[in-house]
Amino acid sequence: MELTQRITELLTPSLNNKGYLLVRVLLSGADSGQTLQIMVEREDGKSMTVDDCESVSRLASTLLDVDDPIASRYLLEVTSPGIDRPLIKAQDFIRFKGNEIKLETTLPVDGRKRFKGLLKGLDETKTQVQMVFEGKDISIPLSSVNKAKLVLTDELVQQFLKKNK
Repeated sequence: MELTQRITELLTPSLNNKGYLLVRVLLSGADSGQTLQIMVEREDGKSMTVDDCESVSRLASTLLDVDDPIASRYLLEVTSPGIDRPLIKAQDFIRFKGNEIKLETTLPVDGRKRFKGLLKGLDETKTQVQMVFEGKDISIPLSSVNKAKLVLTDELVQQFLKKNK
C-alpha cells in the first residue's frame, strides 16, 4: 500500500469523529527533509480556524507517533484547502459545480493539457469531468486529471462569505 494511502486510512476515522474531513495527504521532499501535509476541512462547512488546525495537528501527531508509518524525520503541516481549493475527489467536481476551475491533465485532451472554464460537474457515470471551455462543452476523463482547483472569483468569495456568516 502506498504510504499516503496508509496515512489517509490511519487518520480518516479519527478526524471524521472530531468533525473534520480529510481533503488530501501529501508527502514531499527528500528523506532528510520531508514534509507531510494534511489538508482538512470542517465537516460543517465553516472556515478552519487556527484552533482547528492545532487540534488536528495534535490528533494526527498522536496517531502518527503510535503507528510510525514514516521511517525518516518529517515536518507535519496541517492546512485548510482555502477558498481556491484543490479538487481531488470525484465528489469535489459535483460539489463545486457552477464555479470556474483550472484543470491540468496527464495526457493531452484535444491537443491540450491545461483548461480553464466553468465546471458543470461529472457525467452520469462519474468518469468524465464536464466543463465549458472557450465557449464549448467538453468532457475530460476524470482518470486523466492531474491537478484541478477552483479559480478565485468574486462569486466564489461571496459563496465563501455567505457560508461563514
